[in-house]
Amino acid sequence: MEEKLESLSQTVATADSLEALTRPLLEMLEVVTGLESTYLTSIDLENAVQSIEIARNTGELLIPEGLTVPWSDTLCKRCLEQGRQVVSKVSEVWGDSQAAAALGIQTYASAPVRGSNGEIFGTLCAAGKISMELGPRARSALNLFSTLIAQHIERERLLAQLRRSNEYLTTYSLTDSLTELPNRRALRDELGRLLARAARDGSYVLVGMFDLDGFKQINDQYGHIAGDQLLKKCAERLAGIVRDTDMLARIGGDEFAFIGPGPVDEEEANRSASELAARVAEVSAGAYLLKETHLTYPGASAGVVAVRFVSVDQAIGAADAAMYHMKRERQRMQKSGG
Repeated sequence: MEEKLESLSQTVATADSLEALTRPLLEMLEVVTGLESTYLTSIDLENAVQSIEIARNTGELLIPEGLTVPWSDTLCKRCLEQGRQVVSKVSEVWGDSQAAAALGIQTYASAPVRGSNGEIFGTLCAAGKISMELGPRARSALNLFSTLIAQHIERERLLAQLRRSNEYLTTYSLTDSLTELPNRRALRDELGRLLARAARDGSYVLVGMFDLDGFKQINDQYGHIAGDQLLKKCAERLAGIVRDTDMLARIGGDEFAFIGPGPVDEEEANRSASELAARVAEVSAGAYLLKETHLTYPGASAGVVAVRFVSVDQAIGAADAAMYHMKRERQRMQKSGG
């Protein structure tokens, strides 16, 4: 028996999951208690149920994995409430237990799997159809194993929480808080990937810069809340014209940017860029309701270029130059009354 326990102990030491830890512990618990069923449960107090998560059965008594029972009639609940760890004559002590009578359980041992803050995750149990006493060694093993399992569950929960926190921080660092669009950092990262792929296959990348004309005047006249509403509504309109393969980003203030894969043919790529610039000006213009004020907005100035074999900064610079050229043209036409 000692050799078997030593071998199982080595398995426990290298366990990298709850199941990999628990199964050898259940086998060790069977060895030291002599009971035919050993199992780990989880307890859902909100829904008042107990579930068998991992089980080992070596005799006539069968405790199946996946079994869920009402918490109110479980032997584990009785053990916890009465401060009992082992009951060797279940039929005499808890003769009213229908579950124990149906399964023929005579010896029952249970230890809570409890977190460091007192939260009960579940129980570690052993049961048998024959009445028998459990010595100090078996009781100590039950307590030790339940503690090891609780520590592993806490560690897994902590790691899961850290992963969620890292995912949130990563998302937060790459997202504009107002529009929930990707931000400048996210755009530059994705543009670098698109340019690298385009360099390999000889295709073009479409890069656009969009600036909301007259945004400062709107802010000054209607207030920052109205300005924020305009930014969000424009973002929604612009998002409606991009493809699944594209990225629309807010890169600061009243500036938005667009990137997406383009065609291999230069003429077709340039035509796509011109069509996108016109579409941006079209969808961003029109009626807006800002703070219960109806506003007719002239739309954004848009510069879209098709590029390849350039750096991220060069691509953004080319789109920016195209956008400012469009802005000057629109200002000239407004002054001339066109």
